[in-house]
Amino acid sequence: MKPLEHKRYLTAYLQELALNRGKMAFLSGPRQAGKTTLAKHLLKTLRHGHYYNWDDIEFRRLWAKSPKKTIPVLPGETPLVIYDEIHKAARWKGTLKGIYDTLETPAQILVTGSARLNVYRKGGDSLLGRYLHFRLHPFSLGEMAGKLAPDPEMAVQNILKAKSQAKSGDLESLIQFGGFPEPLFEGREDLASIWRRGRLEKIVREDLRDLSRLPELSQVEMLVALLEEKAGGVLSVESLRQDLDVAHTTVQRWLNYLNQLYYCYQIRPYSRSVPRSLKKEGKLYLWDWSEIENNPGARFENVIAGHLLKASHFWTDIGKGVFDLFYLRNRDKNEIDFLITKNKKPWVAVEVKSQDTAWSPSFQVFRKQIHIPHCFQVVKVAHPTKVWHDEFGTCAILDANHFLTHLP
Repeated sequence: MKPLEHKRYLTAYLQELALNRGKMAFLSGPRQAGKTTLAKHLLKTLRHGHYYNWDDIEFRRLWAKSPKKTIPVLPGETPLVIYDEIHKAARWKGTLKGIYDTLETPAQILVTGSARLNVYRKGGDSLLGRYLHFRLHPFSLGEMAGKLAPDPEMAVQNILKAKSQAKSGDLESLIQFGGFPEPLFEGREDLASIWRRGRLEKIVREDLRDLSRLPELSQVEMLVALLEEKAGGVLSVESLRQDLDVAHTTVQRWLNYLNQLYYCYQIRPYSRSVPRSLKKEGKLYLWDWSEIENNPGARFENVIAGHLLKASHFWTDIGKGVFDLFYLRNRDKNEIDFLITKNKKPWVAVEVKSQDTAWSPSFQVFRKQIHIPHCFQVVKVAHPTKVWHDEFGTCAILDANHFLTHLP
């Protein structure tokens, strides 16, 4: 499998919504998801500007002495200036605000980073109103197929009516190698294994160190090893605390760091108007689901979670509404794997099955309690799409290849 030549799904939105309107664009996402490649491709397309990386000592010196000089002056042109990983710099927010507020000639500014760039809304150096934040995800099945990312309503209509456009074998490759470009397009398990080890080492030994200054990196590595076994299930911080023999608050702090560095994420239960719902326990998922080695069901569920999170982030970031991802579960052990809310209202529910094509009875339980317009049961095996309508809305049983193709 060879890398796709088309631009990434966010490229046009970075330009249209932010850069062309005089706003800075913040692009965050997991390490090695393609942020730098996207940025350099955009710079090559625009032809005017400069790329800076915090790992370059000459740039660090320039940033410390005279940050305004990082903006090139090109008469008659608007340069694109890319700052890669500057969140590692002390007081980077205030420095960037000063650069932006005192621009003498127009410039487009793109900031990329492998930590959450929107975690800073404190103090007097807020950049509110000066930027738009976008989250770049690894490749999904729809992006592999070269499709334009659909808006929310179009995605649902395509799922219900259109045919799958995925190439044969793409879903299997995505499940096996994950969505990160290098291992996915190399398509070799030996190289993917080497890549995974390198990525984990960089996250824990470099990114986490830079973000937190934690001295207990070896214990965090033990935590990371435990999380692979927990993926797809309800996460018990108390259980992790006992395994690691540290305080509850310590485990929670480490998990927060790993969330900020896009190693893992948690999906919370949706409890509004749901009797006997779980209130706190989150389900854990990994950004790189290929790390889940011994549980094929959990890995497949993580694939679906990754696609739904990517869709929710994309639609939110481009202004189609506020989309959040939850799961449904009550104390009577009824459960639906995923629920996407649109502007805080239930919108799409998704139940994931490896082979079971019988309609899940949990749908009826929750649909009587909360109005969910669209309910999909997604199965891993090939299955003809079955669609029907009832008093609550639209229902469908369909295979993952078809379902995932029509998501961003």
